[in-house]
Amino acid sequence: MSRVRDVCVVGLGLIGGSVLRAAKAAGRTVWGAAELADAVKAEQDGFTVFPLDEALAKARDEDALVVLAVPLPAVPDVLRKVRPGTRLTDVTSVKGPVSDAVHRYAPEARFVGGHPMSGTSRSGWEAGRADLFRGAAWVVTPEQLDDVLIDVITLALDTGAHVVPTTPEEHDAAVARISHLPHVMAAVLAAVGADGGPLALALAAGSFGDGTRVAGSRPELVRAMCEGNRDALLGAVDDALGRLGAARGSLASTGGLAKTIDAGHQARQQLVTQPDRTPLTIDLTAPEALDALRSLGARGGRIIALNGTTAKAETS
Repeated sequence: MSRVRDVCVVGLGLIGGSVLRAAKAAGRTVWGAAELADAVKAEQDGFTVFPLDEALAKARDEDALVVLAVPLPAVPDVLRKVRPGTRLTDVTSVKGPVSDAVHRYAPEARFVGGHPMSGTSRSGWEAGRADLFRGAAWVVTPEQLDDVLIDVITLALDTGAHVVPTTPEEHDAAVARISHLPHVMAAVLAAVGADGGPLALALAAGSFGDGTRVAGSRPELVRAMCEGNRDALLGAVDDALGRLGAARGSLASTGGLAKTIDAGHQARQQLVTQPDRTPLTIDLTAPEALDALRSLGARGGRIIALNGTTAKAETS
């Protein structure tokens, strides 16, 4: 079994702060680096926070796992300071641009991408909690099949998450539809509702609140997430516009919306009836990676079943 590593989290907002809390709750030695406001609050809660350069130096000296939890536009500035050989992962909501940035700014880091699929519309250190990822899917996009992959998988397991292995491209295409497009649609829906004036907002109930919840997220974070996944999001927006256009055409010509409403109802039922665990696969060609994953599987047996050079992950 691989060593349980110390964890250094760079960025202590909702996601980074929750990773730090969860790793500490799992018994790990942890420290962080963050902007002043979040750093002060984290220290008040008993966590160790260093300036960025010092946090990264300590991580390299201790051979710890560094978790990048900063908004996408800030990733290059952090990567420029990452020391060669550092064990590195991230929890940002797009994977392709982060992978490209790592190759450009920190090519000698040992990197495995990650993304826990959990969050709220709140932000900052105070919004985080140790159980945020319990029962959630945690994506991993390994490019180097060495023991850093095991570090990332083990951290995800320690937070209570299930691991979903995929590629950066597949991840970004999927989250464009189920994460980034909903933010855009929520923004549009909120603006349309507000344009109805005081009466419309006074009458707004559960469906409007549910549909606009994520519009309450910090705009700069939503912009960084959605604009960072521009190409994949454009395809999802085109799909949505096509369906809205078809709905409008049907409503204008026949007065009916059956096709749109029925398709949406059926799609929602697919979500509701989605199996608790779905098999996913990723090729593992490095023998040392297979050996390490076998050891990890013996640890809990929750996610990894091996067959030749394929690892199967059971994912919620």
